[in-house]
Amino acid sequence: MSDPHPHEASATAPATPPSVRHHEAVVGDVRLHYVVAGRGEPVVLLHGWPQTWYCWRRVIPLLADRFRVVAPDLRGLGDSSRPRGSYDTRTVAGAVRALLRDVLEIDRYHVIGHDWGGIVGYALAAHFPGPVRSLTVVDVAVPGDGSPDISQGGRRWHHAFHQTAGLPEALVAGREEIYLGWFYDNYGARPDVISPQERAEYLRTYSQPGALRAGFEYYRALPQDARDNARRAQEHRVAIPVLALGGATGWGRGEQVAESLARLADDVTGGVVPDAGHWIPEEQPEELVRRFLDFVEQRSDRS
Repeated sequence: MSDPHPHEASATAPATPPSVRHHEAVVGDVRLHYVVAGRGEPVVLLHGWPQTWYCWRRVIPLLADRFRVVAPDLRGLGDSSRPRGSYDTRTVAGAVRALLRDVLEIDRYHVIGHDWGGIVGYALAAHFPGPVRSLTVVDVAVPGDGSPDISQGGRRWHHAFHQTAGLPEALVAGREEIYLGWFYDNYGARPDVISPQERAEYLRTYSQPGALRAGFEYYRALPQDARDNARRAQEHRVAIPVLALGGATGWGRGEQVAESLARLADDVTGGVVPDAGHWIPEEQPEELVRRFLDFVEQRSDRS
């Protein structure tokens, strides 16, 4: 392990909340970049693909006045390093757990995860029970939940494409703005949710060597995730309070998020966020934080 040390943001990146501090730490075979803000009870924010910690830029200021916020770039993504090896979510969650426990010395924390971050958050709660006080999963279904197809019968066509060995990297390299831009344009309730300057920050990291491969490796590990989670669910159902939120429109998963988590956890509160597609932390940050705060206050006596 290494002690965290300041990390300067790229000069080309758009402005971030002034309270955010950048750090890095080596955990096992990966160097994790992460940001921290605020003081108080810890809340861990986990991003998805094709994004980074930066997807929480509108959420962090709303939490930092009463929580100690930690938002890492997941293994292989953002400004974290991109080691070879497994990108199954149990491995990814293990690195997050080690960062919190061994570097930041945080013993208990809430987790909010969007997209792949929600699957990693579930892996934290299921495979490493104890530290997670509550889990909020935002617009994603968990592989291995017992449903036949989290890809919605092929509607989410990119799941299979990304699992194809080597091909996505070869086709997308040099065309990141076109390919990733399709998701930024289409997955929200409206196409202007993520501004050109904000897209540039995501593209800055996803255009770096190895970044596309690392992102696609998450999808290639889906079969292992499904096996690991299904096996774990037979041994240990998640008992902590779970908030499961889906976007109401477009590519938002709606009620499917709560349906997925209800197969894996005992105390699930579901909800649908109006006027939002998939990019809920950026489309409706105030509503997301409001629901999280209400949920934590109502369930605090159970954690």
